Amino acid sequence: MSVWDEVVGQPDAVAELSAAAGDPTAMTHAWLFTGPPGSGRSVAARAFAAALQCPRHGCGECPSCHTALAGTHTDIREVVPEGLSIGVSEMRALVQLAARQPALGRYEIVIITDADRLTEGASNALLKAVEEPSDKTVFLLCAPSEHPDDVSATIRSRCRRVTLRSPAPDAVAAVLTARDGFDPETSRWAASVSGGHIGRARHLARDPDARSRRERVLTVPLGLRGLGDAFATAADLDRAATAEADDLSGERDAAEREELGIAMGAGGVGKGVATAARRAKAAEKDLEKRQKLRNTRSRRDVLDLALIDLAGFYRDVLVAGSGAEVALTSPDRAADVQRAAREWRPESALRRLEAVLACREALDRNVKPLVALEAMMVALHQG
Repeated sequence: MSVWDEVVGQPDAVAELSAAAGDPTAMTHAWLFTGPPGSGRSVAARAFAAALQCPRHGCGECPSCHTALAGTHTDIREVVPEGLSIGVSEMRALVQLAARQPALGRYEIVIITDADRLTEGASNALLKAVEEPSDKTVFLLCAPSEHPDDVSATIRSRCRRVTLRSPAPDAVAAVLTARDGFDPETSRWAASVSGGHIGRARHLARDPDARSRRERVLTVPLGLRGLGDAFATAADLDRAATAEADDLSGERDAAEREELGIAMGAGGVGKGVATAARRAKAAEKDLEKRQKLRNTRSRRDVLDLALIDLAGFYRDVLVAGSGAEVALTSPDRAADVQRAAREWRPESALRRLEAVLACREALDRNVKPLVALEAMMVALHQG
């Protein structure tokens, strides 16, 4: 057992990171992990952090390894943005903490799981720390390979790059069976339709509702018979994404409001209650703002999963039409893919794929989701 067991299908990256963890002369103070969604960027960064803190460089059994992988190590700080971006104030506070000497481990390590969401101000604050780091501070940044330019060039130039790839379906299926306990048939199916995204494969294998949502999305390409269908389908997708995001955040939002009320002395009596109430009101507004941003992010993430499934379908149509002998992203929809390939010209399938990708870009530019979805659905109908 070792910390690298969690990093699936990345032998080259594991070899490089393992060598650096065991050889101080091969270390550098800033690393940039890039790779497609689901390739395990943050998992690899977390495993590397554990190996750096471990006396045996990643044994997977000592307290340092256990706490690092569990996210509770004193000297490892992980930034997981819940809103649409990482702001300058948050980054400045993190940089100050990172400059401290490690309390227990060999390094003070900062993991930024979505470095592409840094605002310009946050990037500048991070750049100063990366340019003049403490000798005991290590920054591990993660960003999607599709948009490496989203991380500023000045930061990228000061980082050592680790490139990950999508793991093969067989590797994903093996993990689902051996580690998560799913039966081999379910594991193989989930791995075959997840595009190498381990988290998505696990979610599909575990959650019947997730499988149902995917099925509904993949009926869209052959189900648009008129403009009325296009607008109705866009509205359905938007409502479903909103409902799922609300379900994901509902219990957490309520718990946070309750915790805040207790912390601010809700229901208290006596001297100072009026002042405490005013402060509680301000804190409540700040919490509501953060929860709204988190909900917006969740809603977009849900929509993005649907768009990825649609893009995969249209890609499969192009593959089938060309006669290329490559695996489909949705092998369980092979009959629909073949039918679409017969009915649509290749340029029509390509225009539809471009419409899906344009919708993803529109959502990234903060276009109202329903408007972006309606524009996409009209384009999919027209072909």
